[in-house]
Amino acid sequence: MEQQVTKEHYNFGKYTTPGRWMSHYHQIRSILRFAPKSVLEIGVGDGVLRAYLQRNADMTYTSADIAADLQPDIVASVTALPVPDQSHDVTCAFQVLEHLPFEEVPKALAELCRVARKGVVISLPHNGPSFAFLLRLPLLPALRWACKIPLPQRHTFDGEHYWEIGKRGYPLSRVRRMLRGVADIESEFLVFENPYHRFFLLRPRR
Repeated sequence: MEQQVTKEHYNFGKYTTPGRWMSHYHQIRSILRFAPKSVLEIGVGDGVLRAYLQRNADMTYTSADIAADLQPDIVASVTALPVPDQSHDVTCAFQVLEHLPFEEVPKALAELCRVARKGVVISLPHNGPSFAFLLRLPLLPALRWACKIPLPQRHTFDGEHYWEIGKRGYPLSRVRRMLRGVADIESEFLVFENPYHRFFLLRPRR
């Protein structure tokens, strides 16, 4: 696996869009659901998750990335993490696994599960049009619901993404089967404000 983008790729406004801010919220919320004391993040990205957890959460944060210019704690590929089994409560990889050829993703998932004691949290790009419903009534919590409309398109490697959910040959059902091959899917959801991101919360099998 080779570095695909430089540090400048993560500039504010170009990479960190309003929808991505909401994805950061769900990253933090999903990690905290496991009540971890330690977390290993694969793929530093714009560093928002790292900054928040180090400053505001009572846990040990460690990062791993193949891109040395992002200054991760560990320079390594997700397919070969140089850390012991069950060394972190939670491992996470947000918008990372699509940067691997699809046939290599199970190996990366196996590594994430090997290192995690409690859970694995990932998000993946889900291509295609979406439908969102929002209902607000006085004195009641807002009801939010989002779903994807199947419209398979042919995927072309753009120098970054080898595949995306919803593209031709990569239906959601195939991705779920792949995930269930290495872990139990505890929950999954689309980000309402950014339905291009689909989250999965996984429980490693022992």
